[in-house]
Amino acid sequence: AKEGVADKATFVQGDMYEADISRATVLALFLLTENLNALVPKFLDLNPGSRIVVNGYEIDGWKADETGRTDGDCGSWCTAFLYIVPAKVAGGWALGTGTLVLEQKFQQVSGTLTTDGKSMPITNGRLRGDEIRFTVGSVSYLGRVEGEVMRGNVKGAAATAWTAVRKPEKVAAGS
Repeated sequence: AKEGVADKATFVQGDMYEADISRATVLALFLLTENLNALVPKFLDLNPGSRIVVNGYEIDGWKADETGRTDGDCGSWCTAFLYIVPAKVAGGWALGTGTLVLEQKFQQVSGTLTTDGKSMPITNGRLRGDEIRFTVGSVSYLGRVEGEVMRGNVKGAAATAWTAVRKPEKVAAGS
C-alpha cells in the first residue's frame, strides 16, 4: 500500500494444491522440488507466457529459460530460475500440403514434418510462451501459437510465411 501497488497483488492463505492459480501471470515461489513437481499440471494450464520464478530449487524435467545468481553468503538460495509457460502444441497440425506431428516436453519440441510421403525430423524445436521455433532440414520456422493456429515466417531456401492448423484428434473406435 505504501508503494501504491496494493491493487496489483493479492495474498491468499490456503492449500496451495487446491488454490485456483489459473489467472496468475507471475508466480514467485520458494518451494521444494517435490512441491513444485506436484504443481506442474496447474503450471501447464497457465496462459502461455506466464512466468514462474523459483528460488533455490528446480522443477524436475524442465529447463529454466533463464537462471540468475547473486553473490553473497546465501548458498543455493542465491540462485533463481525463470520458467516461461509454453503454449500447448503436441499433436498433429496441417502445414501447407504436409502434416506436422509435434511432441512436447515443457518447452522442448520434437517430431516430424511429412510431405508427399516423405518424413523429415524436426530439430532445435523450442517454445517460449506462445513463440515457437523449429528446423526441418535447412529450413527454420519461427512463429506464434494462437490457440488452434500457428503462423510465422520461414527462413531458408526462400523466406515465406507459413500457417499450421491443429488437426482434430481421432475419436477412438466405439466411443
